[in-house]
Amino acid sequence: MVKTKNKVTAGRMIFAALYILAFPSLLLFLSGDWLWTEGWIWSLWFLTLSFGCVLYLYRKDPGLLAERFKKPGTGNQKKWDRYFVSALVVAFWGWMVLMPLDAKRYGWTGYFPLGLKILGGMGLLISSFLFYRTYSDNSFASPLVRVQKERKQKVVSTGVYGFVRHPMYLGGILLFMGSPLLLGSLYGFWFGIALSLMVAGRILGEEKMLIRDLKGYTAYQKKVKYRLIPYLW
Repeated sequence: MVKTKNKVTAGRMIFAALYILAFPSLLLFLSGDWLWTEGWIWSLWFLTLSFGCVLYLYRKDPGLLAERFKKPGTGNQKKWDRYFVSALVVAFWGWMVLMPLDAKRYGWTGYFPLGLKILGGMGLLISSFLFYRTYSDNSFASPLVRVQKERKQKVVSTGVYGFVRHPMYLGGILLFMGSPLLLGSLYGFWFGIALSLMVAGRILGEEKMLIRDLKGYTAYQKKVKYRLIPYLW
């Protein structure tokens, strides 16, 4: 854990709580069925993961929590990443709107096998593990593409970072794939693939910066050869 003078204000914590609650609320509202089983399963998973991670960081690593709350465009974030983050946020909200409309309200997808829903749920469980371990293993896991010189950032190569170089992005992709499978939205699944490709593009840009600006990253690349999927990429 990295010591920092940054403190997370009560206002930011309240805003974070409301922002987190907005996603399951939107999902269930747009579905047209407040008793939608899959919607509630996803919502409980999402709330447990989100609030669990925030509370963990609040108690164990407030410096990282403050970093996670940084606004886009601050802290020497790369200019190209500012546009990327804005595009990803808009796309993510669009994805959240699409899935309940497809899977429940209008039923565009139609029949969806139970086995695929179970597979989606398993993907979300793995995603949870990767998110939590990313936060516990790496006190520099910023949402912005930047080198945290003020926090004396260094390369992390232990824990899940000894498995792949970008475990949080892998967790995000499992979120994009697992959510529509659990909810039963084929259109959401294809949209999730598009979101995953956006994340893959960001990785390429982020690694160029890390090679140039973060000491030891080139050696880390040689030690952990794969970005997301062992033996593939």
